[in-house]
Amino acid sequence: MSETTQSKLPIVKVAGAATALVLLTAMNFVNFIDRYILPGVQELVKKEFSLSDERVGALTFWFFVTYMCAAPLTGWLGDHFPRKPLIVISALLMSGMNLFTATVHSYLALNLRHAALGIGEASFSIYAPAMLADFYEPDQRNRVLTIFYTAIPVGAAVGYALGGTLGGRFGWRVPFYVSAGPGVLIALLILFVMNEPKRGETDAPPAGKAKLRAGSFLATFAGLAKNPQYLFATFGMAAVVFSLGGISAWVPSFLQRVGGYSSTSAGLIVGAVTVVGGLGGTAVGGWIAQIWLRTNKRALYLISAWSALLTVPPAVMCFFGPRWAMVPGLAVALFFIFLGNGPLNAAIVNSVSGAIRSTAIAMELFLIHALGDAPSPRLIGLVSDHSKLSTGLGVTLVSMVVAAGLLFLGAKTVARMPGAIGPDLKTEC
Repeated sequence: MSETTQSKLPIVKVAGAATALVLLTAMNFVNFIDRYILPGVQELVKKEFSLSDERVGALTFWFFVTYMCAAPLTGWLGDHFPRKPLIVISALLMSGMNLFTATVHSYLALNLRHAALGIGEASFSIYAPAMLADFYEPDQRNRVLTIFYTAIPVGAAVGYALGGTLGGRFGWRVPFYVSAGPGVLIALLILFVMNEPKRGETDAPPAGKAKLRAGSFLATFAGLAKNPQYLFATFGMAAVVFSLGGISAWVPSFLQRVGGYSSTSAGLIVGAVTVVGGLGGTAVGGWIAQIWLRTNKRALYLISAWSALLTVPPAVMCFFGPRWAMVPGLAVALFFIFLGNGPLNAAIVNSVSGAIRSTAIAMELFLIHALGDAPSPRLIGLVSDHSKLSTGLGVTLVSMVVAAGLLFLGAKTVARMPGAIGPDLKTEC
């Protein structure tokens, strides 16, 4: 909320918003630890189950298939039912799947586990940002979502390090046991400590005393299809996620095969550069966007577009340069790829109203994963099987250029400050 608005609100309400931000960010942190343990141990998994690179990439593919299939239903649930219990259920499901992973002894069971995990992650990834948007006004959502999404690089870094270190020393199953407990604890804190805000509480009413309400799924979908700010942000995000998902899945293996690092060293290196580059990029990008928004209403899109474009040169150095450039190139590339993380998510959230926000986020998640990190790890693995891993990773460079183009075009569609109510709403007088 703006400083003036926030000072007029009851202390209890401000504290409730802060509590929600802390708990949901903590759960997002655990979420990404869970997701990135597998890349940290996948060379060990590959060896135990005698898998090709394409089959290893298929684990991530099936995770996102269920993620995408679950998203439309979970989005509808989030717009029609209280979100707090849904968040608790999804958190417990994710922890349960980690425990199950540690017990599997076949590739099929591992694939089923990874697929089931996608349902829990899809649910949480939809409900949490939608709920935070109802705690904070549009001009503060970039700041709040930047904080929320710092969990991506930090959680990924811990996941890589946890997988590489514990997996290399005790076997690949142990990290999954260790990561299961924190999710249960945070789920219980959310259940007993966090409040649920009214849906659309911080959105401006469309006219007079009109109330926002969700329409039918088809009507909502039709409205989103006519919303250019939402579409350009979503498809731009999909191109970024294609690259980030592919790099995240394969860079530990790349460092081991091409750089000559051990499983433990690769996990620690990727964890370190992810937390430094990713956290630094997310924080700096959110800070620049918050300042730039005061003078340029297109800032959320422009920051994200430049972020994608500036990722390419250091990524080229990492994948195709000399050995000494691998780690520095990766760190700089991650800094730039995360620079637009908070602003782009804020642009998507602000492009729709609270009445349909869960559904809009669900459709966004469906599209960015269907076009992004669902196919990219498998595609990179396929290219690697027929050439080499650096060539497979090179596919991600093209995707970042495409993302930049889409987001620059998206910036041109912004005719008013983000957060204004768009045509995708229904009103009830």
